[in-house]
Amino acid sequence: MNKKTKTTTLRITGMHCASCSAILTRALQKVDGVTSAVVNYSTEKATVTFESSLTQENILVEAVKKKGYGAEILGGESFGREEKLREQEIQKIKFKVIFSSILSVPALFISMVLMALPYREYVLWILSTPVQFYIGWPFYQGTWAALKNKSANMDSLIAIGTSAAYFYSLYVIFFVPEGHQYFEISAILITLVLLGKYLEALAKGKTSQAIAKLVKMGAKTATVIRKGKELKIPVEEVVVGDIVIVKPGEKIPVDGVLTEGYSAVDESLVTGESIPVEKKKGDAVIGSTINKQGTFRFRATKVGTETTLSRIVKLIEEAQSKKAPIQRFADQISAYFVPIVIAVAVLTFLIWYVVLNAALEFSLIAAVAVVVIACPCALGLATPTSIMVGTGKGALHGILIKGGDVLEAAHKIKYIVFDKTGTITKGKPEVTDVVPAQGVSEKELLTIAGSLEKSSEHPLAEAIVKYAQEKKVSFKKISGFQAVVGKGVRGKLGSQEYYLGNLKLMKEKNVSVSSLVPKLESLEQEGKTVMILAEKKKILGLIAVADEIKEDSPEAIAVLKSMGIVPYMITGDNKRTAQAIAKKVGIEKFFAEVLPEDKAKQVKELQRKGKVAMVGDGINDAPALAQADIGIAMGSGTDVAMETGNIVLMKNSLLDIPRAVKLSRMTMAKIKQNFFWALIYNVLGIPLAAGVLYPFTGWLLSPIIAGGAMALSSVSVVTNSLLLRRKSLKLKKQR
Repeated sequence: MNKKTKTTTLRITGMHCASCSAILTRALQKVDGVTSAVVNYSTEKATVTFESSLTQENILVEAVKKKGYGAEILGGESFGREEKLREQEIQKIKFKVIFSSILSVPALFISMVLMALPYREYVLWILSTPVQFYIGWPFYQGTWAALKNKSANMDSLIAIGTSAAYFYSLYVIFFVPEGHQYFEISAILITLVLLGKYLEALAKGKTSQAIAKLVKMGAKTATVIRKGKELKIPVEEVVVGDIVIVKPGEKIPVDGVLTEGYSAVDESLVTGESIPVEKKKGDAVIGSTINKQGTFRFRATKVGTETTLSRIVKLIEEAQSKKAPIQRFADQISAYFVPIVIAVAVLTFLIWYVVLNAALEFSLIAAVAVVVIACPCALGLATPTSIMVGTGKGALHGILIKGGDVLEAAHKIKYIVFDKTGTITKGKPEVTDVVPAQGVSEKELLTIAGSLEKSSEHPLAEAIVKYAQEKKVSFKKISGFQAVVGKGVRGKLGSQEYYLGNLKLMKEKNVSVSSLVPKLESLEQEGKTVMILAEKKKILGLIAVADEIKEDSPEAIAVLKSMGIVPYMITGDNKRTAQAIAKKVGIEKFFAEVLPEDKAKQVKELQRKGKVAMVGDGINDAPALAQADIGIAMGSGTDVAMETGNIVLMKNSLLDIPRAVKLSRMTMAKIKQNFFWALIYNVLGIPLAAGVLYPFTGWLLSPIIAGGAMALSSVSVVTNSLLLRRKSLKLKKQR
């Protein structure tokens, strides 16, 4: 019995750090029927795959809520609503920051300047209490949720640190009137943490600007013909089958096929290509692209969430929710980090107070500083923010990367295998030579070859049929037609059987080709694919077909070589033809005479030497694309390409492959920079806060400075990730 799996996305609220996402990941993975769960702190989403017979979405929501967090199921058209919710959340934090500042800043001023203020301690107590228990209440909730899960998180650190300062100050007021209180420290700490969260929320909002840009560029209205009349309706009301009218300068509302008219369409939104694409009857048009000239009509084929643009948005959202393997490193650190920090803080207090006989308030302040400065927020943001910016930047350049795992893997690629037809070449072969055998006319040769190939769907067959039609050849009825995979075709014309294919087919049928071998070899050395026509054991002639190389293929290969990547070519063509094509584009290594089903085997063999990417058109190359460490699919928004490749090149340009690798390398560099700053900050900060330098310098880190530095570290990591948006994907010209 097949297990039916389903994948759903939940929007999570109430997360404060990477350890929160670790808690929720474990909780969701424990639900019966869940096969995988990824909780992304940066995007505030959980992507869960589960067996629908064992659990349901509402059970997943309850599992999250039991841990003290909020959750809701995201529908198909989630981005607009999600953006509003994010904006509401930002406004909510902004209000709390302002309210908290109104109370905590005067408290800090009174504590440091107005030393003689009557009832000063009581004023400070009044000012700090709403901050501690109203503004700071979510930290207590988070701590309780973590405790129920036998864990600890950033909330635990903030709650413990500020509570220690607050309740010690309360103790001083009632029992040690001559002592020094620290109400302002607890209030300012909470304000600084909230300020950090506010700045972080603003910065995180910018990381998803690529999606926002795509969504906002969508058409809002459409002109359709219903009951013989033109009606202007919201784009959401267009249905499949509607005839839509598009005038010059208007956006095409949905995906469809031209039924009338002619125009040039700017498809840069989807493909990144600035040159308008000519469209005529029968051509496909993509929703939200711009009609530059001419009025035309088209039949709607995809609407709503099925349009190319909607699917691209969905693909980017999914990509940003997938974790890169390097993120596991941060998650593991965060899971152990908080309990260790609490232990270090307790140890700091005991060493100063019990062992070194320091004052209670000195020991307490050192412990609080340790707790505050160690918050691992920056660590949790290091990877996801970079991944979000990287995938968004790729999308705006027509490079769709399906996840952080893919973006990370791309920088490790050592070998790239290119399918020949439609990848290195344009995929539209044309007949270049017709060579009849002695006693056979060109017309006779084309009549038989064209009649045979009329039943085939192979690109080479299409080229032969088209050429024969141009020569005004009349086709004859073929019986017993059979396509011989990787070799050619066979069929009967009357009672006579004919074969049209490569040397493999001729050898299989014991057809002697010796009379035309010199010509055959000469044509193959020119990089042409040669088809041999035979009648039983007798050769009737040759038809040579050539597929033009894409203009940017040689440059793309040269750039990849300069990046230290070894290119391979794979083709069903014979060795001589493969060698000629490979030489033209600058590829030294190739696999020739490979059947479609054997492409994956060649990729697997190459994987023994290192990470392999496979580049294909996403249809017949599907097994090889799936086998490779990264499958790169060509195709301007085609369904199969989107479903098959880990990376989809919307512009069909091979130059986007080195751009994708460059983007991966830049993103990984940012992640490593973020990890360095987050970890070095904690490694250096904790000993300073614990007072290691105090005996030598008399300097002790104030919890207020520690709080400010902690907030600043998170913002700096997000800002560093955002700098990736300014990086250029321009490639160096190869000589």
